[in-house]
Amino acid sequence: ATTTLGEVGTRTRSPIKDRPLRLPGQSITEEREALLDNAVEQPLLLALFMALLAALEWWRDYANMKPNPFLFTLVAVGAAVYAGLRIWRVLPRLRSLRQGLDGEKAVGQFLERLREDGFQVFHDVVGSGFNIDHVLIGPAGVFTIETKTWSKPISGDARISFDGETIKVGAFEPDRNPVVQAVAQSGWLRTLLLESTGRKFEVRPVIVFPGWFVQNDTDTLRKLWVLEPKALPTFLANEPTRLNAQDVKLASFHLSRFIRSTERGR
Repeated sequence: ATTTLGEVGTRTRSPIKDRPLRLPGQSITEEREALLDNAVEQPLLLALFMALLAALEWWRDYANMKPNPFLFTLVAVGAAVYAGLRIWRVLPRLRSLRQGLDGEKAVGQFLERLREDGFQVFHDVVGSGFNIDHVLIGPAGVFTIETKTWSKPISGDARISFDGETIKVGAFEPDRNPVVQAVAQSGWLRTLLLESTGRKFEVRPVIVFPGWFVQNDTDTLRKLWVLEPKALPTFLANEPTRLNAQDVKLASFHLSRFIRSTERGR
């Protein structure tokens, strides 16, 4: 709820100086809302409008008002077909976005518990043409977390395996290797913190697969973690302390400032 306080004619401004930090999965939410608006709501409204015109013309015909409803009926049918095709085409993408959103929210809520262990948690950090799903900054270091909410097969080998270079789903490789994406994101954040703080922070990439059994070889976990989210607290607890409280505060402050600056420009 919002309230406005002040006399009539007095100029006012919001008491909130900065926009709030982004929520888990906010980029997916924005994309999904735009897709619903452009590809579902607009054609549906067009179809309903044309159907209303057709009904009006039929009423005029019933009331002996000498209408010609056939043209409007033809247009209404065309609009309905157009709306149906548009909706049918975007349904798979909408389902995919919904699944991805659910995954990012679930992981984000899980990560929030790590605040009790001294971690700062950031969600949906937007860069230039990409976003980082989550960032953790705490005693164990700085981590970028990419969430992959992939559909699981109904039967067969339902496991994720990582050999240090490639992630496989069962015996198959995905079309896009998320390892490249995760490594690029960690490099971007490393550069951002270096330019902002003048300090070189080690940033480790992490890829999580909610709901999957993830199999790793021991040597594959040195530079990149590929995990089920529930395994992350154990991995963090086994890490040595790399950042003291002041380091955590410094990195968190500069990342928070970047996020707020980016939001003001959106």
